Order: sequence, then structure tokens, then C-alpha cells
Amino acid sequence: MSKAILLVIDPQVDFCDPKGNLYVNGADKDMERLAAMVDAHADKIERVNVTLDSHSYVHIAHPIFWVDSKGNHPSPFTVITEADVSGGVWKTTNPQMQDWASNYVKTLKANSRYALCVWPPHCLIGSVGATVSPVLFDSLIKWESKFRKVNYVPKGSNIFTEHYSAVKADVEYPGDPTTMLNTQLISMLKTGHDILICGQALDFCVANTIRDIASEFDASEVSKFVLLEDATSPVSAPGLEHLAKEFVDEMVQKGMRISTTTTYFA
Repeated sequence: MSKAILLVIDPQVDFCDPKGNLYVNGADKDMERLAAMVDAHADKIERVNVTLDSHSYVHIAHPIFWVDSKGNHPSPFTVITEADVSGGVWKTTNPQMQDWASNYVKTLKANSRYALCVWPPHCLIGSVGATVSPVLFDSLIKWESKFRKVNYVPKGSNIFTEHYSAVKADVEYPGDPTTMLNTQLISMLKTGHDILICGQALDFCVANTIRDIASEFDASEVSKFVLLEDATSPVSAPGLEHLAKEFVDEMVQKGMRISTTTTYFA
């Protein structure tokens, strides 16, 4: 079998540890299974790419960024719509950021991206929660011990935009290339025979990343995508339980294949 490229989306402690700030149910077991696959088949994995959510405490998708008319910050998992902002339900804590925020939610709606969701502060730069799940990290070090380098891809450090996708922010921020299309990563992925997809969370960062990559691939190239379904789990936030299934169904129709950590290399 030709060597594969591994693409691991946000395998970080805050998502993968039950004590993490935004634990994805089942993600700890996902990482154990993925680590076992990397250990068992290291020589069949040509390249490894790991994306890393990298946020500041002050961020447009964290509670501190917003206040209501009484000065209260929104609770985690609050959805803030264009109507909420234009109607004054929510405004920015710093008034100087209001114009950007107003245009931001309008652009999200126009681009048919997710409505702005407020998350618990997570994957804060410099925190333990932002580090790679230890069980997977140990396996990646073993893979690198063969004198190979994991390509770590940070995302989300711009406080003014969400960055679910590993290859571009939901809304580009003027003058910040880190929010723009990551053509280098996309070009490298195109060289792979198969692209093994896994990580957290299936219905948000995995879904957006793969959709954005697919939009830069020819239709026939989407058949390179292989979702390792036992190495990814959905957030399944209230009211959003359908997102994971919709993503998988959409990409399978375009040619993505489904496999597992134990059967892909069998």
C-alpha cells in the first residue's frame, strides 16, 4: 500500500481530556486508538500534520468579548446572531470593536457559515489545555524518532475571527495572513495517495477543515479523503446534533471513504 498522509485536527487536552475546558465526549478514547495506529504503522505514514487551536482569553467566540444591556457576559454555548447584534441584545465589551463585530456576524450569515457560538475559553495559548493529548504526543515523538518532522499548524490566534477550519478563518481579518487560505498545507496534502482524517471535533473543526480543503481539490481528488471514524467525535451541542451526520453524508457523496484505525492498514 502507498504511504498515507495523516491529518489530525486539534487533538488537544482541552478537547480530549475529560477534565478539559471543552471536552468532546469520547475524544480520549479516540486518541488512544489513533496513537495505537501510529505506533503500529509508523512506517506506512509518510507525513503527519497536526492542527492546533490557539486562542487568547479575549476572543470573539469567548464570553468576555460580549455584554448585554446589564453588562453581563453570555453563557457558554450562547448563539449570537446578526439580529442579536443589530438589535442590541449583545454588544462588544470594548466599544471600539463594535463595528468589526457587527460586520463579522453579517459576513458569517452571508457566507452561510455557522452563526457565532460562544464557547468556554479553551486551548489558551501557553496553557496545558492547548497541548497535544499526551498519549498521542508520545506516539508522534516515536514517529519523529525516525528523523521525521510533524507539521504543526496553529490556528485561531486572531481574536477577531473564528477559525474552525485549519486552512482558513471563517472571516479573513485584513492584513493578517494567518486568517487567509493556507495554500502550503493544501498543496502538500494533494501529494498524498490517501489523506487520513481524524481529530476533534467532527461537527466543527474537522467538518470545516475538510470542506475547505475539498473546495480546493478537483472532484476526483476527494476520493483521497479517508475518515477514521473511530478517531473523531462530535461536540453535539444542544440543537446541533445533526451537523456531524450532515457533514459525513455530504463528503461521502463527494467521494470520501470511511475506515477505522484498525482496518485501514489491514
